Amino acid sequence: MLNILLAEDNFDLCYLIVSELKRNNYNVDYAHDGETAVNLLETKHYDMLITDIMMPKVDGFELVSYARTISKNMPILIITAKAAQEDKYKGFNLGTDDYMVKPIDIDELILRVGALLRRAKIISEQKLVVGGAVLDYQTNTVVLDGVCSTLPQKEFQILFKLLSYPDTIFTKNQLMEEFWDMNTDSGETTIYTHIHRLRDRYQNCKYFEIVTLRNLGYKAVIK
Repeated sequence: MLNILLAEDNFDLCYLIVSELKRNNYNVDYAHDGETAVNLLETKHYDMLITDIMMPKVDGFELVSYARTISKNMPILIITAKAAQEDKYKGFNLGTDDYMVKPIDIDELILRVGALLRRAKIISEQKLVVGGAVLDYQTNTVVLDGVCSTLPQKEFQILFKLLSYPDTIFTKNQLMEEFWDMNTDSGETTIYTHIHRLRDRYQNCKYFEIVTLRNLGYKAVIK
């Protein structure tokens, strides 16, 4: 079973999340302050960290920074009442993989945990296989029915992200936050351009399709 560390100072929410994670067959340790969470990270291997931001002793941002010194690939999910864009930017820049704003939907949290853990496995293996398509994260290459092509880095990263979470909708803002620096001059039209190129490149692919959902975002559909 996979080991998850939860750092959350709200007792009721903490116990709800712990019980649901255990019901979904995860081993869970929890801490009600960041300092205790740091001590646990120092003494035990964890496959994932879930953390609040506003906690006593050591806050969630500090905890994320510390966790990244221990593991660069461990999935980290922030759950917080801080919904400001600058807080999200700070979280992602420190190394978090996902960000949920309270009040959270517990079923959605369980789905995100599963998706992040699957993605971590894919990243650790550095390859993603979708039918007859093989994506290699180290070389930005896609081998499609034996034919290899190298994609521009941003295009590859977006494609890898979408295919890692099939049928999951990602907004332009989510993709910008993950793959572009917060100080970039690029706007949302940049995402549109990259998606348009990917759709043109793989319009005849028999294994997957990149779909645009008007006013919502983009997703990958496995055929």
